Amino acid sequence: MTQRVGLIGKPLRRRHSQVMHDAAFDAAGIDARYVLLELEPEEVEAAVAAARGEDWLGLGVTAPYKRVVAGLCDDIDPEAARIGAVNNVARTPAGGLVGFNTDAPGFRAGVELAMGRSLHGSTVVVAGAGGAAHAVVFACLDAGARHVTIGNRTVSAAAALAERFGDIGPGTVQAVALGDPAFERALRSADVAVNATTVGMVDPGTTIDVALLPVTATVFDLVYVPPETPLLRAARAHGLRAANGSEMLIAQAAIAFERWTGVGGMADVMRSAVAPLLADPAATA
Repeated sequence: MTQRVGLIGKPLRRRHSQVMHDAAFDAAGIDARYVLLELEPEEVEAAVAAARGEDWLGLGVTAPYKRVVAGLCDDIDPEAARIGAVNNVARTPAGGLVGFNTDAPGFRAGVELAMGRSLHGSTVVVAGAGGAAHAVVFACLDAGARHVTIGNRTVSAAAALAERFGDIGPGTVQAVALGDPAFERALRSADVAVNATTVGMVDPGTTIDVALLPVTATVFDLVYVPPETPLLRAARAHGLRAANGSEMLIAQAAIAFERWTGVGGMADVMRSAVAPLLADPAATA
């Protein structure tokens, strides 16, 4: 019996996750496939119910169905509940469904690789306050960051995020408006600046003035399509360390794969498999 993991979302324009997981299934000798399930809202509940069957290992979940699927799970991992987002679901041997989040540990793995050091004790600036920013801020504070500044066009959303995670770890967190003098001051002393918005992918422009950053800072853009955003291009022109979200993508996928199968150590297999897609900015379908 060929088992499956299904990615639920709409639209599903990228094959990156499918390519990575299918390569890992092959390398591990597991008879399974990763399938794309582009669904209408009224189809989601039935698809999740079907994933309780023995021919399913679990689900991946992307926009706009993360909250819907979370509500259909039997249990949610404590970290995912705290972050407020589920991006994967594991089927238990008894057919139960457990929601979990791989974005936070995936981000930490990717950003620490880019920084060449731990997030512990670092000063972080994050642009954005949406779902991706939730995972980023949680990961930074949980890793022991000294201070996190959240900048967002809507300050109330940034403030809500800061309040949500204010008691995570020993560090402090503040919310400001993008472009506010306080945001610019934070950039001047940042160890790492993170774009957790779709600017550079969906919207033109940049969220961070790299000219304000110290020469020792790292710029991390969660966007990986295109592989080089205007933000990363500007950061490299200023001689800063800079990385896109590709390593985060690979790390979170490897974490999910291990949760579904019990087989770890697949990051290198996934990285090799997805490299052609990551190098091709047109590879979105």
